[in-house]
Amino acid sequence: MPRTLNFETVPVSDLWNRNLTADGANFRPLVLIVDDECLIADTLATILSQSGYACIAAYDAESALDVVRLTPPQLLITDVFMPGLNGIDLGVEVRALVPDCKVLLFSGQASTVDLLGDPKYSVHNFVLLSKPLHPRELLAYISDFGPELQTETICF
Repeated sequence: MPRTLNFETVPVSDLWNRNLTADGANFRPLVLIVDDECLIADTLATILSQSGYACIAAYDAESALDVVRLTPPQLLITDVFMPGLNGIDLGVEVRALVPDCKVLLFSGQASTVDLLGDPKYSVHNFVLLSKPLHPRELLAYISDFGPELQTETICF
């Protein structure tokens, strides 16, 4: 049986304006969530959407880069260990395209800390969180990034 999700489908060309509220007046920070486990990416998108963020979920780094080129996010939340391009390299590429984008890495593997110690990554000051993470903790970390990532609606 095919799996169905309760998400609105929009053409990629319409993504540029998805970070506005329904009335078009209030800016909603755009968060790009990337995880090769679809359920995790979709769940995070739901949680953050309910908390006032505009969210786009991608299931691999290449798709995420396509999104970034069309609609630059204010925040990238990405898993570290994914097939193909890993989340750290994705963060580096996203920052090259969108220098002001905040990057939040998450991983369930302790070896991620060793990867971030590599000199080629240490200059980027990425934030690393461990999986699993309670939604309240995630929202607290996001709000610590500054006023450009604040929303008026916070759930949980």
